[in-house]
Amino acid sequence: MRTFGLIGYPLAHSFSKKYFTEQFERDQIADCNYELFPLEKIADLTGVLANPAISGLNVTIPYKVEVMAYLNELDAAAAAIGAVNCIAIGEKEGKPFLKGYNTDAYGFQESLRPLLKPFHQKALILGDGGAAKAVKYVLNQLQIPFITVVRKAVEGAILYEDLTEEILRTHQIIINTTPLGTFPNVEASAPIPYHFLRAEHLAYDLVYNPEETSFLQQARAQGAATKNGMEMLYLQADRSWYIWNS
Repeated sequence: MRTFGLIGYPLAHSFSKKYFTEQFERDQIADCNYELFPLEKIADLTGVLANPAISGLNVTIPYKVEVMAYLNELDAAAAAIGAVNCIAIGEKEGKPFLKGYNTDAYGFQESLRPLLKPFHQKALILGDGGAAKAVKYVLNQLQIPFITVVRKAVEGAILYEDLTEEILRTHQIIINTTPLGTFPNVEASAPIPYHFLRAEHLAYDLVYNPEETSFLQQARAQGAATKNGMEMLYLQADRSWYIWNS
């Protein structure tokens, strides 16, 4: 039996266990299971890895950065982003060999790419936390210039109150990387001047619960195209499965 799983803390509302368990049942994969490993501290990872059945892991908050100290190698995306959410576990020279990947970047890129139009030339990234790292990496790969927008002043970003009609007009992709609007706080949304949005805009929210956040509702009301984070979630999970079996 091969065991896969998710490390993080807490893990009460994990998407991964249900997703992979249903996949194994649907595809009649009888020799695999998926478990949750809530770790109060990252040092507890060594106990998980001591199980010889462990064949691959997903990583969620708060350990996407800390876990890198336990890995032997990073793929190019994970190294550039500075965060890992997937670990392939193999063997090299008779010893366990752990390689870290960032499948969030893959999921975001593959879900964004079909939506891009020729007039989608520049982007605004709302928020500058961990989730924004993968988004920045993908936009750089796609050669789409961006501005990061934050609540409190940080180097290399502008404040929400600095957003003008001109900035909104010339930045047609708006990506929310903050948790604002996530259930149960569904009324919350990034404080941008939504009345400047037009049909040429694409509003992408990494949040997937609820299906349509307040951010997306307000963008849609102005005629913008909208996309939530559910497909990205599925794609990053499927990419993990591909990595574990390649």
